[in-house]
Amino acid sequence: MKFAVLGGRGRIGSQVVDGLTALGHDVKPASLSTGLDVVSGKGLEEALAGADVVINLTNSPSFDDTSIDFFETSMSNIGAAAEAAGVRHFVILSIIGVDQVPVDYYRAKVAQEHILENGPTPYSIVRVTQFFEFVGAIMSWTTEGDAVRLPSTPVQPIAAADVAAAVVRAATGSPLQGIRNVAGPEVFTLDELGRITLEARPDGDRHVVTDDQAGMFAEVSGDVLIAPKGTELAPTHYRDWLRQQA
Repeated sequence: MKFAVLGGRGRIGSQVVDGLTALGHDVKPASLSTGLDVVSGKGLEEALAGADVVINLTNSPSFDDTSIDFFETSMSNIGAAAEAAGVRHFVILSIIGVDQVPVDYYRAKVAQEHILENGPTPYSIVRVTQFFEFVGAIMSWTTEGDAVRLPSTPVQPIAAADVAAAVVRAATGSPLQGIRNVAGPEVFTLDELGRITLEARPDGDRHVVTDDQAGMFAEVSGDVLIAPKGTELAPTHYRDWLRQQA
């Protein structure tokens, strides 16, 4: 099959391209660096020409309310181009609990899902939990001096490599006409995850302080970021991943 991977040079996209290529598929990555602009629509016709499957892994450059415009505009453009090109399967990556988190970026991803669900092209939505690779950034956002302030929000993080593998599986299968949930194998509270990270990667005198008002995940209540029943569990454990990175 022929695959168009939009956002094919990014963290997940590059691994999806490698995974599909290793399976012997014809894969065309497209991104800003190749001349693709999903907001203006520039390069979409060329990117999707002859594709059986389009995988949209493009992302908003911001996490504020402008992300809503990004996803609504880009998905409308990609959907129209996919229909015109005769694409038979449209795949996107989303977030577990996305419809239960009251922040702008999550609302934007919900809008993206709705546009796909209401479009003419058979589709699959792969929802995943927060990436291992984002833990460092989350900690930096809430660092004050030597204190890393993190809430006790339960999370179930996943390795980016496992996310890419899940996207490849969905894209090479029949359209789900629905959602597949994929999560990491372990549940942590976010403050616990920070302590595990600093234990494995000492960073001066930084230490974790539990603060249930700190950061964007402080707005998340209950277990909405935890895998629901029936979720596929990825194989990579966080501590093992930390050791591999070291």
